[in-house]
Amino acid sequence: MATAPPIITQQIRSGPSGQEITNDSHDLCDVSDCFIYDRHGVKTTFQSLFQHRKAIIIFVRNFLCFTCKEYVEDLGKIPRDMLQESNVRLVVIGQSSYSHIHEFCSLTGYPHEIYVDSERHIYKKLGMRRGETYMENSYKSPHVKSSLLVGSLKSMWRAMTSPLFDFQGDPQQQGGAIIVGPGPKVHFAHFDMNRLDHMPINWLLQLAGLQMLDFNDSPKIIDI
Repeated sequence: MATAPPIITQQIRSGPSGQEITNDSHDLCDVSDCFIYDRHGVKTTFQSLFQHRKAIIIFVRNFLCFTCKEYVEDLGKIPRDMLQESNVRLVVIGQSSYSHIHEFCSLTGYPHEIYVDSERHIYKKLGMRRGETYMENSYKSPHVKSSLLVGSLKSMWRAMTSPLFDFQGDPQQQGGAIIVGPGPKVHFAHFDMNRLDHMPINWLLQLAGLQMLDFNDSPKIIDI
């Protein structure tokens, strides 16, 4: 099975409906020492995620967002051994209190690394936007199964039935994805314009030099 080569230079990638996904240069110096927190409230520096290994880092909007939930459900289908064999870390970062991590992982079945940037220091310094902008050539995410109405109702119900009624992060904050490391070298970056603008997971896997997956109930590697 062939593996796509790692991307090490600036790229422009044409996505569905002609959307261009660009690998811009981003300096991580300002965020390297920012703290992130695990599910137990233990802090570590952002740079520790990519200091010694390549990392795919996904920033999600908030833990109540139904599009983030369904996207992370598919991230959870990536086999752990595939990541280990390629020496690549897969990390999700949210912007809520760390106290919401356990429930979110139980809900989505996500088994990989996850942290929070509760004060949104990294989100802000990397320039991730607040508010949503929709483009004429926007495309349907392959990872979001619910409609806007049904998904929003589910999100509101989860907020109302949670022990603390909150949005588990700023509901206007958008996320993004970067591929970085070892060290501060950014191989790829994409910052979301709206809740449906996240990078297709197979594009991230391919850009990181991993094999792509067929995301169904029993995901399997695509032979390319």
